Amino acid sequence: MKGVILAGGTGSRLDPLTRITNKHLLPIFDRPMINYAIEALVRAGVDEVMVTSGGFHAGEFLRLLGNGHQWGLSRLQYSYQEQAGGIAEALGLAERFVDGDRFVVMLADNIFEHSLAPSVERFDAQATGARVVLASMDDPAHLTHLGVPELDGDRIARIVEKPEQPPSQYAVTGVYFYPASVFEVLPHLERSARGELEITDVNNHFVDEGTMEYDVVEGFWGDAGESIDAYYAVNDFVRRHGANK
Repeated sequence: MKGVILAGGTGSRLDPLTRITNKHLLPIFDRPMINYAIEALVRAGVDEVMVTSGGFHAGEFLRLLGNGHQWGLSRLQYSYQEQAGGIAEALGLAERFVDGDRFVVMLADNIFEHSLAPSVERFDAQATGARVVLASMDDPAHLTHLGVPELDGDRIARIVEKPEQPPSQYAVTGVYFYPASVFEVLPHLERSARGELEITDVNNHFVDEGTMEYDVVEGFWGDAGESIDAYYAVNDFVRRHGANK
């Protein structure tokens, strides 16, 4: 299975820290944020990865990561997103790299306490469709800023983006598993009100097909790019407890 790490975006929610660098190059405890995403995939058995970035600091990823061998990757490629057009648009840049294989997508500001290996193994065994990783949230107000699944038994009935009334206690984290057929879905997406192609629309395509599966992650999950407070909360957790265990 191949991996795609999305490390673009303007990082405006972490301003002014991101005025001088890409947010995914900011430190989390003792190393740059993106290193945790690479570590998460490598420890889950994914050693062929594409990193997608954009903006003025894209070349710094090459300077940091090189050919990827130092970080346990057998193959590392890069792609460049010319403008901030959304996660789904960035995903489209990986089509040639994926080359018909199934793959996992990870947003580089997502930090997990425990290994993603169980989800990788379950997707390997999954016959068709896609898979998302959910996290249980204690604060319902926090869910109003995230993608939230509505569950029907053990199935996802739909995913709602930033709901005023969250339909469950779970958030959709920034880890998505897709078949190569996802690239046939992307051309049919419509841009949202903010002018972006939304990953929730991609996921709801597979929900509507009845082929979306999910896992609920154990332990800590944090989105270090969500806000300044979230960034420092993730830092504090990793410093005390580590990540990708």
